[in-house]
Parts: sequence; structure tokens; C-alpha cells
Amino acid sequence: MAKRNRNPRRGVKEPGARRAEVSRKTRETDVRLRVDLDRAAPAAVRTGVGFFDHMLIALATHGRFGLEVEARGDLHVDQHHLVEDVGIALGTAIREALGTDLRIRRFAHAYAPLDDALALAVVDVSGRGYLHFDARFRRARVGGFEVDLAAEFFAALAANARINLHLAVVHGRNAHHQLEALFKALALALRDALARDGSLWAVPSTKGALSEAQARGLARRSRR
Repeated sequence: MAKRNRNPRRGVKEPGARRAEVSRKTRETDVRLRVDLDRAAPAAVRTGVGFFDHMLIALATHGRFGLEVEARGDLHVDQHHLVEDVGIALGTAIREALGTDLRIRRFAHAYAPLDDALALAVVDVSGRGYLHFDARFRRARVGGFEVDLAAEFFAALAANARINLHLAVVHGRNAHHQLEALFKALALALRDALARDGSLWAVPSTKGALSEAQARGLARRSRR
């Protein structure tokens, strides 16, 4: 009788941890950020903008990923530089944490309600950054946070994570609820889109690549 292979995955490299750390310093901001896409843990966030901290914690909590953020910025000017640069750092960290093994679900969408508000997020981890943002708010600030900067954060995140991101507030009256629903919907969609898919033997793309690095690798192999 032939021996049964007790380890059919022998010789197959197990996927590595998907973690990244980003430090970004300019004359306007100083951001240090860590993500762990596979280990949910209580988020530790300090930006100096309380409501923004609350939104980032909600993003990590419902996205089921580890997040640490320590950020300082020229808040005496306004919040724009800080919020945008945290978005840049977070997007960069997500892209770096994904690494080269992009056998992930890729596409996802999610609705999230919060009392009167309902938000929708649709994500494609396509390797190309794009944001469509459709939300109208009745006030300019929530807890001191400048509401217009939510779109700046999402744009920076999408561009640097290289994801196609569509966000919309379907309905709602309270700006706090609208913003929190947006962050929670994004968290749920990201959680699904970034999840590994063990049934895939290659990246889920007819191009065979979901990143510039992969595309260049395919080009090198085709010339050999």
C-alpha cells in the first residue's frame, strides 16, 4: 500500500506575516505608524485631533488589523497637513504589508449604518489609486475635526495603498454619524478585500499582476 502523504503542502512556502512600519517626517508633520494586517489588537492612536483618533481606532477595530499611530503636525496652521500625511503613511503601510503575495480577495463592498446615517464603501485592491467620494455634511466641524479633511484622508489612503475606493453617504443628517459610518464601511470592505484567499493559485487578475513590481517581474521573465 502506498504511503499517504500526511503533509500535502510540503514544499509550499507558508505566507509570511503582513506587517509594515512607516516613518514620515517633513517640516509640517512627523508621523510614525505600524500596521499588522493579520493580527487584531487594540489600536493605539495619538494625532492631537481627538475625533480623528476616534475614526482611526474605528477603522482598525472593525477592519480587524493592528494599528499604532504617533503623529504630530502644525495644528497651529490647521489640521490639513496632519490628516493628509497620516493617510499617506497608512496607505503606504498597507501596500508594504501586503508584500508580493497578492492572492487576496481583492474586491469587496460593505454598508455600515449608524443611527440616521448609512454609508457605502466599495474597494478594489487594483494596484491603481483612485477615490470617488460622495458625501455632504451639514456642518464644518465635528469635535474640532475639520469635516472637509475626511476626503483628503481617504484620497491619500487610496493613492498610496493603490486601491480603487468608492465611498458614499447614502443618507444621514448628523455629521458625526455620517463620518463614523464612512470609516466603519471602509473598515469592513478593507477587511474582506485584503483577506488572503487560499483557493487562489495566482493573483486574481487577468493581467497576472496587481502591482507594478509584479508587472515588471512578468516583463523580466518574458525576456529570458
